[in-house]
Amino acid sequence: MPIYKIAVGSPSEASHPDALRAALAEFFSMIIFVFAGQGSGMAFSKLTDDGSTTPAGLIAAALAHAFGLFVAVSVGANISGGHVNPAVTLGAFIGGNITLLRSILYWIAQLLGSVVACLLLKFATGGMETSAFSLSSGVSSWNALVFEIAMTFGLVYTVYATAVDPKKGDIGVVAPIAIGFIVGANILVGGAFEGASMNPAVSFGPAVVSWTWTNHWVYWVGPFIGSTVAALVYDNIYIGDNAHHPLSANDF
Repeated sequence: MPIYKIAVGSPSEASHPDALRAALAEFFSMIIFVFAGQGSGMAFSKLTDDGSTTPAGLIAAALAHAFGLFVAVSVGANISGGHVNPAVTLGAFIGGNITLLRSILYWIAQLLGSVVACLLLKFATGGMETSAFSLSSGVSSWNALVFEIAMTFGLVYTVYATAVDPKKGDIGVVAPIAIGFIVGANILVGGAFEGASMNPAVSFGPAVVSWTWTNHWVYWVGPFIGSTVAALVYDNIYIGDNAHHPLSANDF
């Protein structure tokens, strides 16, 4: 990974109207996504009188997250690029598609959006718990870490292939659908084991509102490792130096 692709950005970018609008778009997109995803789990819990997770509940969660992310990415795509995930933002930064300063703005907006969504859910449901991500019985933190690395690799690889690659052509139109689908599919795989976050902000909001931090590090370290590996692999093998064109904020 040539170092020249990575850009820090100028201090003025932190207060530039375009950067602030993009961060605000990430904030609203994250609220939409977390409200739908976390809310689906709370609704299922109410319908089953706080019963244990069932295959039907897992499928419902996968669909809610897939649909919610599809919408959240779509509504933010023309403003911020529709990252809706600190791990995706990290992957974009590593590939030289976003500056460090703008990445930090996005991370702050994404984390705040997740917390606000969880607070809204808690208020709207009369105080129901927004459950923090946790490991299932028999699943170690290292098992969960591997799950998060592998699933986030697939997510960010999909983002690069459908949204970042300058050669994407018409397939860029279906990027939000593909991104939503890979998240939904991964939830069907890892949801029963460790929740299948793939997104530090999605894990952060429920952890703050419920103040539950057990094994929380897994949901940061795993996605960041998976994102980094995916960005390095796709950018170096399939984009390369000759085809690399840093994207504007309007493109990603």
